[in-house]
Amino acid sequence: MRTIDWTGGHITAIDQTQLPGDLVTLRIHTVGELVLAIKRLSIRGSSAIGVAGALGVALAALNGGDVRAEAAQLRAARPTAVNLAWAVDKVLAKLDEGVQAVVDEAVFILEDDVRRNRAVCERGADFLQSRLPDKKINVHTHCNAGALACVEMGMALGVVQVLRDRDALGEVYLDETRPLLQGARLTAWELAQMGVKHTVIVDSAGATVIARGLTDAVVVGADRITANGDVVNKIGTYPLALAAARAGIPFVVAVPESVIDLATPDGASVHIEQRDPAELGAPAGTPALNLAFDVTPADLVTAIVTDERTIHGKPLG
Repeated sequence: MRTIDWTGGHITAIDQTQLPGDLVTLRIHTVGELVLAIKRLSIRGSSAIGVAGALGVALAALNGGDVRAEAAQLRAARPTAVNLAWAVDKVLAKLDEGVQAVVDEAVFILEDDVRRNRAVCERGADFLQSRLPDKKINVHTHCNAGALACVEMGMALGVVQVLRDRDALGEVYLDETRPLLQGARLTAWELAQMGVKHTVIVDSAGATVIARGLTDAVVVGADRITANGDVVNKIGTYPLALAAARAGIPFVVAVPESVIDLATPDGASVHIEQRDPAELGAPAGTPALNLAFDVTPADLVTAIVTDERTIHGKPLG
């Protein structure tokens, strides 16, 4: 089933907070419900959030509310994830053409996500096989950049899926991804569905696993890539890039072209969200810095693979 879809004038989506225990479908009829679902990570992943934003504008138009005000609420739901603002703005640009034009644009973004993701995954697998020919590739990944982060097919895990289909995949090592365990809960669940051999490790073991030569490449998604090639992704990505550079293995970022934000010069210019300190489990009153994302400098990135191109080096414009 699709992670997110448009059904009979409303949004349906898998509630990712219920996985892996229960496969629960949300039915969302208002922008307020959608904003809450995004904030609590029932809907998450850069592509899925973008599609949610697009469909949210369609909901607002169909419901006859203040579409521009509700679009602003959507844009603010996850400020680090550039795909959300990108999709909201693309659909909002059709507002003067009427409600049907808004809905049509939102549905186009939904369906186009499937095409773009397939292109990313094929290109990413091609790149890895060109760098690591004639072997089964052990992949290291972080957070969840699978089908649950998109509509039907993932980014980093989509690359894994294509490698599997080509009989070029060995094992996948995946970080648990603190504090909400998107790796241990979601990526592990997806890999099990694929029938792929995989091993979950704690985040702090990632560099050691790479240093021991257990993985041949790191493949991740991203929430934003700035004009100079810096990569903004789930906290814990940067240490993997450092370890990959030290070990001399490829560090590959698989994303749709829409994640590239040429309006933001570098990672230092990106607002990094902070989550509730209580998620860390420290004693009450303990000061805590619960960053949701980190920035991987461009010089640590071997390649950025999109639906349109494979990018080496920087800048991206």
